[in-house]
Amino acid sequence: MRKPTLYQSLKAKRRSQQLVIGVTWYTPESWAAVKATATDPECFEDSFDKWKTMAVAARRNFQRSGVMALECQIDPAAFAAWCAANQQENNSTARGEYVSEVLSAAHNKAD
Repeated sequence: MRKPTLYQSLKAKRRSQQLVIGVTWYTPESWAAVKATATDPECFEDSFDKWKTMAVAARRNFQRSGVMALECQIDPAAFAAWCAANQQENNSTARGEYVSEVLSAAHNKAD
């Protein structure tokens, strides 16, 4: 087997160091439940369908720019328990932190 060229090695290294982000993802039911208990419901789109259109476009834009955007489903009960355990309220900051922790935990399990 031939040794990879420097270019191939650098390209492979760049791919392995790709930026990964979590994208908060909902079902229609979980979207409604999380929005209903949010302290910032104005941050949500007017409907699940409008949210889904926005989220799909955002994920696509991230991926086009070379960022791996992973969907992270929010389970309302698990999120509420996480908020209680971490003394957080249901707001955009907490939702982002929760998604980050869920994905980090899943990544660490895979290693």
